[in-house]
Amino acid sequence: MINKYLKLETMNISVSKIGAELQSIVANGREYLWQGDPEFWGRRAPILFPIVGKLADDKLRINGYEYTMKQHGFARDTEFVEQDGWYVIARRNDEAIQYPYDFDLRVRYTVDDNTLTCNWQVTNRGDENMYFQIGAHPAFLLPDYDAKDVIHGYIQCYDANDNVVSPMVFSTLVNGLRAHYGQPKTLLNDKGILALTNTTFADDAILIEAHQVAKVALFDKQGKRVLTVSCQQADAFGLWAPNKPGCPFVCIEPWCGIADNAGFKGDISERDCIHSLEPGKSFEFCYSITLNS
Repeated sequence: MINKYLKLETMNISVSKIGAELQSIVANGREYLWQGDPEFWGRRAPILFPIVGKLADDKLRINGYEYTMKQHGFARDTEFVEQDGWYVIARRNDEAIQYPYDFDLRVRYTVDDNTLTCNWQVTNRGDENMYFQIGAHPAFLLPDYDAKDVIHGYIQCYDANDNVVSPMVFSTLVNGLRAHYGQPKTLLNDKGILALTNTTFADDAILIEAHQVAKVALFDKQGKRVLTVSCQQADAFGLWAPNKPGCPFVCIEPWCGIADNAGFKGDISERDCIHSLEPGKSFEFCYSITLNS
């Protein structure tokens, strides 16, 4: 694979107040972010909070109470308010039908040369421990996409020290819930490369769990690096595109969280990859997108 550094004249981004969602990443006249055509997928880069993935039966159980919550939570559809360079939502438990915690969620995007950094901060404003997950779901355009091509691009995975890794895949998604393989599977070839074809996501998203990966790079079909998504704190990365003919993008998703196992009936505190905050404490989630070509 070819590593080519991009000398930017400028990087311009735009953000929607609904969900504090990235709407555009443009550099040197080129758009990198999927533009939300609902024929394939109507979103672009939603924030996943207070859950990542799907709940079993769409039910969130907290301290003996049961709440209904759809896949990936409610932040992506909530209006944020701009405050001192941040996008902010503040929710109090008397307002929350789905999620009975007092919290703030703050989002900030900063650009430095060829890197966009996404900083998210969750603060527990209540008087009890707060349980949550948070994750990113950016979708990136595949350069020079042609539906007739056999290969549309490549993915390569790395650990926190930039070593190429071939992660093991422990589970698949069935109706949005995790079902564990009897025997883990090696995701990539011996060079850690996954080819993106028309059938790569025929079985839904690919889940890379257990902190195996800290960076995921996207290459074009000629093998030139397009961009890298980095998140050293990620519990997992998801790779996904809708299984529709002619889909011209791929999602590279760093998560502090993961979908439920099929049949899970436990309390929120017992969910896999769940995070806890004591009253008054904050949790920082940070990932970056570095443009390379």
